[in-house]
Amino acid sequence: MKNISKYIVLSFVALLVSCNQEKATPKVSYDTNAKAKPVAKTDTSSIKVADLPINFTGTNILIHPIGDLSIYSRDKNVAYDSSSYKSESQQSFTVSDNNQYEITGYLQNIKFQEIGKDSIKSLTNKKILIETATYLKNTADKTKKQFLVYTLTDADTNKDGITNSNDIKSLYISAINGDNFTKLSQDFQELINWNCMESTSRLYFRTIEDINKNGAFDKEDKVHYHYLDLLSKEWKAQEYFPVN
Repeated sequence: MKNISKYIVLSFVALLVSCNQEKATPKVSYDTNAKAKPVAKTDTSSIKVADLPINFTGTNILIHPIGDLSIYSRDKNVAYDSSSYKSESQQSFTVSDNNQYEITGYLQNIKFQEIGKDSIKSLTNKKILIETATYLKNTADKTKKQFLVYTLTDADTNKDGITNSNDIKSLYISAINGDNFTKLSQDFQELINWNCMESTSRLYFRTIEDINKNGAFDKEDKVHYHYLDLLSKEWKAQEYFPVN
């Protein structure tokens, strides 16, 4: 009888664990018949903030990362929790982080200001979520041309009503002042990684296409290889075929 009771308890625990396991969120939805989920309501406790400006060495541009900060109360103490970037203490108004040549976070926009001028302009007016913005310092030293490369999401590809990191990640580029903000990866292709080759002044990147249309990116899908000539007048990525 004791063994039976023990079995029942273990079975119940296993059932609870199974029910609580989260299903992987698909990156893209192709169901044209399904009703699109309504756009998530704006969190009224959220405020938009800018981090202090960043200046990459050798440039004359101040970069202002912009993100949302959600404010909530807990145990009668007011705490501040960035909905996009959380510090360890969860009591910071910081929405981004940066090292010498890269800004990271989950940013709604980036604004640019030329040193010595008061005017500030936005990177874009579209709804996006920027995860990284990288200054190509070695390329700038060699070519005297200054670029920023971005990884971001620019569309609600899984149709859950929110543009976030569960959607397809894309690759963009712009001048150091935000001009000529250009998408390099193809729509509905997930960015795998990218690398700048200073010896050829080319930006290489890989993407994966959901060939079987199952909403996920896996070994059954197709990997695409591209490069961009950074010195070209027109920024248009070229596909190449190293494994064919």
